[in-house]
Amino acid sequence: MTEPNHVVPVPPADLPATLGALRAAGHRHRTVKQELRDNLLARMRAGEERFPGIVGYDDTVLPEVERALLAGHDMVLLGERGQGKTRLIRALVGLLDEWTPVIAGSVLNEHPMRPLTPASRAQAEAAGDDLPVAWLHRSMRYGEKLATPDTSVGDLIGDVDPIRVAQGRTLGDPETIHFGLVPRTNRGIFAVNELPDLAERIQVALLNVLEERDIQIRGYQLRLPLDLFLVASANPEDYTNRGRIITPLKDRFGAEVHTHYPIELELELALIRQEAEPVAEVPEHVLEVLARFARAVRESPSVDQRSGVSARFAIAAAETVAAAALRRSGLLAAGPDGVFEEPVARVGDALSVTSTLRGKVEFESGEDGREVEILAHLLRAATAETYRARLAGLDTSGFTALVDDGKVIETGELVSSAELLRQVGTVPGLAKALDRLGMGDAPTPAQAAAGIEFVLEGLHLTRRLGKDVDETGRTVYGGRG
Repeated sequence: MTEPNHVVPVPPADLPATLGALRAAGHRHRTVKQELRDNLLARMRAGEERFPGIVGYDDTVLPEVERALLAGHDMVLLGERGQGKTRLIRALVGLLDEWTPVIAGSVLNEHPMRPLTPASRAQAEAAGDDLPVAWLHRSMRYGEKLATPDTSVGDLIGDVDPIRVAQGRTLGDPETIHFGLVPRTNRGIFAVNELPDLAERIQVALLNVLEERDIQIRGYQLRLPLDLFLVASANPEDYTNRGRIITPLKDRFGAEVHTHYPIELELELALIRQEAEPVAEVPEHVLEVLARFARAVRESPSVDQRSGVSARFAIAAAETVAAAALRRSGLLAAGPDGVFEEPVARVGDALSVTSTLRGKVEFESGEDGREVEILAHLLRAATAETYRARLAGLDTSGFTALVDDGKVIETGELVSSAELLRQVGTVPGLAKALDRLGMGDAPTPAQAAAGIEFVLEGLHLTRRLGKDVDETGRTVYGGRG
């Protein structure tokens, strides 16, 4: 199964086109597990990256995955939602050979040296070294199924094709079978996401294919020695609950690998930077607030820990604050001087996340109606932590002096950068603050406004500056906290 809109590469023209040419080229047959093992070892010895795009698992999950691959063990990945299980499974495809030979026209991707079905064996015997060979790209050697209670044996294993029966073939003829996803992924990697959601009879059918090497469809049995690497994912709670998965199938997996959320803040940030597709600039200090926010939500006693909080939460949060900045830019249009508002996210834009992303979080039953309030509290805590981490020890008296004589500073979603800078004017210590926030020596007005708003919010959260929000949604800083 290929990814949506994936273009399958065209095989090189110099690859052997017949079984005889394949043998003459010195090709040897290897099972999928041998292929994965050999290619993994080759990457290790060359010092190459084995799992591109996988963040935060280098010292924990990936060594266990590599041991499973080297041992030739089918494996199950156990972890809460949004821990990158599916991405890791799909990354395994990169360890397959880029091109592999198959019998031309074979539905089951049969190797020219190892035909499986009676029809292919007869074809190989008749053609000999002239047996036509086609080449399959590794992207076509991956099958995936999200397990649901209504998944049928026909989906995974296969069913009788009534059209072929109507054409005169008997039910005992293997040619009457329409093969399902598992046999069609022969000589590849097959993944079952949320394995415990499969009905028990489907689990039994899957076990027969993987352990007994036979297919049973409507009373008809066919020996089919499939060459597969099976990998599954599951939530730990569902996988260990009695009755959700049959013991023989559970025993079939040689490796049980537990995944996790990013352990360190920097890994959480790296994941956001890699995965988010923001439509506007999101400064580093705002990304850090969102990363700390996601971790705080994950650890909150008000949140259902069994469900977890997906890494997609922080990714979507980064994209949401970027969208808020772009919206401000669009609504403000050109200022009095004809300059358009540059879309740069501010810490105040993060407040929109508390309402738009609450559906991504499963709260404890006693917290009904308090979801936004809980998230807003955790966001404030994350902002204060980031402020202390980034600006601890910095002299901010220049900012507090702005409001000592009763002056107020207004900011908010629709306050332009120019207006905010005009209100603040020249502030002692501003350059040092912006430098600590990673904005360099020459920040743009929008970047400077983002830094100023962060300092003001941090002073408020550390009780050194007062804050009010008026009826129009504007935030007013002034007075002592």
